[in-house]
Amino acid sequence: MVSFCFEKRYMETESLRIFCAVAAELSVTQAAARLGRAPSNVTTRIQQLEADLGADLFVRVGKRIALSTAGGQFLVYAERLLALEDEARQVVSCGALGGVLRIGSMESTAASRLPGVLAAYHVDHPLTRLVLSTGPSRQTIEQVRTGALDCAFAALPGDDGAELAAMGLQSMPIWDEELLLLLPPGEPAITDARQLRVRSLAAFAQGCSYRRLAEEALGITATPAWRVQEMNSYHAMVACVAAGACVTVLPASVLALAAAPDALKTLSLGRIATSLVWREGFATPAFLDLVAQLRPE
Repeated sequence: MVSFCFEKRYMETESLRIFCAVAAELSVTQAAARLGRAPSNVTTRIQQLEADLGADLFVRVGKRIALSTAGGQFLVYAERLLALEDEARQVVSCGALGGVLRIGSMESTAASRLPGVLAAYHVDHPLTRLVLSTGPSRQTIEQVRTGALDCAFAALPGDDGAELAAMGLQSMPIWDEELLLLLPPGEPAITDARQLRVRSLAAFAQGCSYRRLAEEALGITATPAWRVQEMNSYHAMVACVAAGACVTVLPASVLALAAAPDALKTLSLGRIATSLVWREGFATPAFLDLVAQLRPE
């Protein structure tokens, strides 16, 4: 007869927080300063965690460190475990401890819609720590699905909710945006996007819903002459259009903030809703407070 003895191990959440801080900073010294700990203490905790897991979480690259393959995999679980702990504390305490609300957003929404919303939220709920990250809609939605984010503001063109439901997600439309194609100086007045002479589009990376709509409206996939220049900000995109090098697509609410030259014309590509997306059953007090603020009775 063979018998097995299992050693019980308990992974401390503080060790997970230290690991996540080092993973974010990619520096023990900077992570220690951020956490208010001695670098030697941070190093010891990481070594203990690696011994417990039986894997190296970091590798040294020159004078810096980087996540190992195992470290990258473990980071996903560490963030989810910490988020689940915070969610449990919020629910059990009925929000008395504040907690954390991790929000994802498109760049456009973060620039034109969220400053007032988040400022008002902070005034009403000062104990809740808001963490905002930006990215294309598809990527932030995936982060909500995996638990890396609690909720996200995203544009979902042509989605009837079935795809989100299949992912275990729910959504609620919040803002209705008019989407504009910004044209360079000298471009003649047109009534159809396919009449453009310019054959270059400035846009965010793949996964951006606005880019997808622009590519469809311009017939980019069917026209090899088109070129897409990937950029990281609307300011850069507007500047590129002003220089006559390309066109770009952006919401009217963002264009109003961009101080674009008057010589730049626009063509409406229609309207699209920005929705709040979250996991089914996710109902921490911090999140419900955000929903109540966005949809007051």
